[in-house]
Amino acid sequence: MALYSPQTDPKYQRGDAPVADDPTAGVVVSPDTQRDNRVPDGQYRTRKWPVLHATAVPQIDSSTWQLTVDGLVEEPLTFSLEQFRELPRIKVFADFHCVTAWSRLGNLWEGVSLSTLLQRAKVQAAAKFAVVGAYDANWTTNVPLAALLESDVLLADTHDGEPIDADHGGPVRLVVPRLFAWKSAKWVNRITLTADDQPGYWERLGYHDNGDPWLGQRYRDA
Repeated sequence: MALYSPQTDPKYQRGDAPVADDPTAGVVVSPDTQRDNRVPDGQYRTRKWPVLHATAVPQIDSSTWQLTVDGLVEEPLTFSLEQFRELPRIKVFADFHCVTAWSRLGNLWEGVSLSTLLQRAKVQAAAKFAVVGAYDANWTTNVPLAALLESDVLLADTHDGEPIDADHGGPVRLVVPRLFAWKSAKWVNRITLTADDQPGYWERLGYHDNGDPWLGQRYRDA
C-alpha cells in the first residue's frame, strides 16, 4: 500500500483556512465560518478530508438509487438520482467537525436544500424530529427538525466542485454543518419525520442526541 502524500491528494488544503467569497455570489455561508475562532474546543484543523465509516462502504447502483421523504408529512416524496439532480440547487460554504476531533474548514457543498424538500413534503405540525436512514444497512441518525431547517443544511452530491465519492458518502449525503459530522449521514436514502426523538446507531452507543460541537456534545452525558 502506497504511503499517503499531500502532493497526490486533491482534497489536501494548502495555506490558511479557506474563507467565504462574496456572500452575494449565490452561496449560502454557514454562520460558524464567520467566527473569529472556527475550531471548537477539543478539535484541531486537518488539511485532509479523512475517511471514517461505522461499517463498510455500501455498493450503490446509481440507476436504482432512491431517496424517500416520509413519516409525518402530507405528501411523501420519492426521487431517483436523476430527479434529485433536477431539483432547485444551492451551494453552501461550511466547516465540518468530526467527533473524533478533526475539523475540515472551508468546504463548498452543492446539492438540494433540506428546507426545500421538506416544504414540498408539507411537514405536519406534530413532527419535531427526523430519522435519517442510509444504504449502510441498519444505520440511522436522529436530527431535530429545527436543525434540518437551517439555511445551510443540504443533501449534497458535490464537494469542492467534484462529485462526492463513495468513501465520503456519495452519491448523496446529508450535510448539517452546525452539528458533529456523524449527523451528516452518508449514503442517504430516507428521511422520516417523527413526533418523538428516536436515537440512531451512534446515539444508541452513547453519542449525544443533538451533537453540537460548540457545546462539546460528543457523548450522552455532555
